[in-house]
Amino acid sequence: MTLQPILHYAHSLMENVITDGDIAVDATCGNGHDTLFLTGLVGEKGHVYGFDVQEQAITKTEERLKKHLVEERVTLVQDSHSQLTKYISPVHQSQIKGAIFNLGYLPGSDKTIVTKPAETISSIEQLLSFLPQGGMIVLVIYYGHAGGKEEKDALTEYVSSLDQKSFRVLQYGFINQRNTPPFIIAIEKT
Repeated sequence: MTLQPILHYAHSLMENVITDGDIAVDATCGNGHDTLFLTGLVGEKGHVYGFDVQEQAITKTEERLKKHLVEERVTLVQDSHSQLTKYISPVHQSQIKGAIFNLGYLPGSDKTIVTKPAETISSIEQLLSFLPQGGMIVLVIYYGHAGGKEEKDALTEYVSSLDQKSFRVLQYGFINQRNTPPFIIAIEKT
């Protein structure tokens, strides 16, 4: 077995959970790579909700989806992922099988616009209440920026406190890399 790079492993986890017809959430669209990836998992019968606070991220994601002819599978929302209950229909809330977050800032943009611990934890709590048994949230945590360590510490503390009877929490990362390498926290509802 070969150890997978962080983003490949995040996608492998999603592949094991999300299937054709499911509902998925990309909580941080960024440049649209994860949103596009999720459209392939949910197929024509499923749906993806993509969130980002930056107009640039929504525009790039929309362009990527149109290029691949899958824009009809996605609802894009320019707002914080902490507001997901406001945008995801109650019917779809009960069908969410997985969600992915890439925390930090949008590559190639203003590095002062970053994800915030309170908003991220609020999103996680909402999603955990929707997920069925076997559903999963994957957090890819980039923390080498202003505010990143605080978010990493808050999230690590929060997920460590989740009841082990209801959730399994995995941490995956490479510990011999320089410059605050990203790592994954995956939360599976049991």
